[in-house]
Amino acid sequence: MATSSLPPKHIQVLVIGGGPAGSYAASALAREGINVTLLEASKFPRYHIGESLIPSVRHYLRFIGAEDKLANYGFVRKPGSAIKFNQYKREGYTDFVALGHNNNAWNVVRSEFDQLLLNHARASGAAVYEQTKVDAIHFDPMNPERPVSVSWTHTPPPGLPSPPASPTTSTFSKFLRRFSNAEQPAPNGPIQGTTSFTHVIDASGRAGLISTRYLHNRRFNASLKNVAVWGYWTGAGSYGVGTRRSGAPWFEALTDESGWAWFIPLHNGTTSVGIVVNQKYYNAKADTFPPAPFDEAQTLNAAASVLAARYLSNLALAPGVVRLVDQGKLVEGSVKTASDFSYSAPSYAGPNYRIVGDAGAFIDPFFSSGIHLAMTSALSAAATICASIRGNCSEALAASWHTQRVATSYTRFQVVVLSAYKQIRSQTDDILSDIDEDNYDRAFAYLRPVIQGASEMGARLSESELQKSLDFCVKLFDPTTPEDHERASFIQGLPHNLLDVSTPIIDPDVLEKTMDVEYFECFDDDSGSDTEKAIETKMVLHKVNARRVIHSEYAINNMELENLEGYVVRLEKGKLGLVRISSATDN
Repeated sequence: MATSSLPPKHIQVLVIGGGPAGSYAASALAREGINVTLLEASKFPRYHIGESLIPSVRHYLRFIGAEDKLANYGFVRKPGSAIKFNQYKREGYTDFVALGHNNNAWNVVRSEFDQLLLNHARASGAAVYEQTKVDAIHFDPMNPERPVSVSWTHTPPPGLPSPPASPTTSTFSKFLRRFSNAEQPAPNGPIQGTTSFTHVIDASGRAGLISTRYLHNRRFNASLKNVAVWGYWTGAGSYGVGTRRSGAPWFEALTDESGWAWFIPLHNGTTSVGIVVNQKYYNAKADTFPPAPFDEAQTLNAAASVLAARYLSNLALAPGVVRLVDQGKLVEGSVKTASDFSYSAPSYAGPNYRIVGDAGAFIDPFFSSGIHLAMTSALSAAATICASIRGNCSEALAASWHTQRVATSYTRFQVVVLSAYKQIRSQTDDILSDIDEDNYDRAFAYLRPVIQGASEMGARLSESELQKSLDFCVKLFDPTTPEDHERASFIQGLPHNLLDVSTPIIDPDVLEKTMDVEYFECFDDDSGSDTEKAIETKMVLHKVNARRVIHSEYAINNMELENLEGYVVRLEKGKLGLVRISSATDN
């Protein structure tokens, strides 16, 4: 076998896993002139769940030169998200394009999206080896915390038809064997080898090779111990047809308050429909669930499967989803499930290694934060490895910076997701145990004074403070529409900064005091009472205020602004790394 078909004996940076986090990190590093090899156990395209993206992906992909590839691919354009928590009120709608016509995200078929990113890593200069499974990581005997190499097994593709007979001896074939980085395989069998490296990035997905097998530091979030079950439908209806909301996914709280459901249209003609249910509720209802809200013709023989039968039954608790499915038909054999998917770790880096994406942490499908956190952590890994290699700072500081970056972003989304669950179901669990206080302080340094007000609540985070934070973030999901926001923007005398999501957070009490009925005199008499308009506009302003909590995460240049340990990212191609905050300010 030719040398080029197998991973090298040594590489500067090795990436384990070719999902969005691994592909992104490999692309970013390769574009910096770093020698990168990526090992992926599967053969792409391969199936994966997680189809709804948020607008931040545009900024991240732009940095590695991949935004146009995504924009031009043909995925369903996602202009925003519809979320219905209360069956007796209209849905809320978060309008992405309100911040700019090209601020939309997409609903993607992950097998195609992931392959697009992996191919971009190849085009950027990374060496990609599929069907190459990392079996073990080996550590430096002199420094047991530092990984230095991996052993791998490569499964070659099926052989081509046999060529005509050729000589049995060849000096050229001996030359190839001499330089091949592999144990000699049995004919057509797996090939084993080893690769050493200077740095390694673990992007191995939920398997989390370093966290689970070597550090043993993965911890599951008790407050988000859920089960997800989903399937794919053809011929389903669509939300927002004929409006500027067309293509937006629909999310809905289940009527028994046990969880929520999703409805995501995809460009291949299918619609992803799933439920996320509290595990205790799901197990308790195992033997007693209502009949499915669909005709037999729509589900074929799905009821013969216990998993599919439970899935269809639980969808009865999401009447909005059932209406959207309409006369759609469930794709046979498409129902899948996952559990124990909400977890994090106290550390995501160490000497010469970084952990990114699902290999380190995952919150919940709600709010579509998975790909965002994958790319945030991947860029952080690339920047801190470059910083270490280029001497911007010590390796120890670079590793610590990466852990803080991942934990800070994770905590922001975690609190927002928990605030959604507070609306969906009664939040009786002690959730403080799931929130690291140091991470909370970094993530919400600007929010905690607002929550505390004038009271002295002590230096340490309390359960009361956390609940107040959740109450603040709940406003993010208020049932407002793009039209509501437009009307608010034309109210005479209303300060413009109140509608600007990029401005600082405002104390809710101060925001309330800015409301005055005189702002609503510009409305026509037949469009509703002043009181109704005042309530509607207050909801808009509180929603905008709550969105400020997460808005900084949506812009990649947040990494250039958010100081961690005195350093920020230098987001400049060819100079990617870390820079002291004083130096960044001077420049």
